Amino acid sequence: MIESFQDWCINPDKETLVMGIVNVTPDSFSDGGKFYSTKDAIAHASKLICEGADIIDIGGESTRPGANEISSFDELKRVIPVIKGIRSNNPDILISIDTTKAIVAKEAVEVGANIINDVSGLSFDSQMPITVASLNVPIIIMHMKGNPRNMQKNPEYKDLIDEILNYFKERIKIATKAGIDREMIILDPGIGFGKTVEHNFQILSKLNKFNKLELPLLIGPSRKSFIGLTLNLSPEDRVDGTAATVAIGVNNGARIVRVHDVEKMKRVVIITDRIRNA
Repeated sequence: MIESFQDWCINPDKETLVMGIVNVTPDSFSDGGKFYSTKDAIAHASKLICEGADIIDIGGESTRPGANEISSFDELKRVIPVIKGIRSNNPDILISIDTTKAIVAKEAVEVGANIINDVSGLSFDSQMPITVASLNVPIIIMHMKGNPRNMQKNPEYKDLIDEILNYFKERIKIATKAGIDREMIILDPGIGFGKTVEHNFQILSKLNKFNKLELPLLIGPSRKSFIGLTLNLSPEDRVDGTAATVAIGVNNGARIVRVHDVEKMKRVVIITDRIRNA
């Protein structure tokens, strides 16, 4: 499975993948506390796999707006048993570790994670680029303006798409200089991370602008506040809005969608892929 995913990274037009979210946190914006215990997190991952998830994304530290940092020790204590449990039950499923810390990424890969998902784009931990290179696994580089504590305090851009493009070019240079294979890089424009409601809609509308970098794109719009503010809905009622963002995102170039509602979004992805490839 690892080798086939690396092949997919090189030729991502084969299919769009669905990444299911498992937050092992007490404070994530949509499902904080629901899967905080190891047992509940493993059971939820199994449910998402049955619903059609291609990747399970495990996060032990909330990155919601205003979230505080936690120690590496606490993050490891949350995620390592969950990764071990998922891997034991599902030897072939792809697992990504959602972390900005090199030590967490390293230990997660050693116990079964296949992918590193760094919302800081390799910038919060100076050891992350060389650690990823040494592990030789795919890395998701996300764009974020600031950090989770301040990213939503009046984010401004002169040219949103160009600034994200330039950020990606810079981070790709840093990654490859550290020894990361360019073909192992996946890009995430960071919907909801240092963006206004309008910025998020612009990213989805103009997502195909990032295709010029010729790297797989991931989007994570699931249940986010720009949907809730537009429709005046709570997180659990944002499934329809999420479905619209997933369909448009896939049609405009996203090859991985990170979502809470795997069963429904898998259906959206299958139909949108058929339209995209017709």
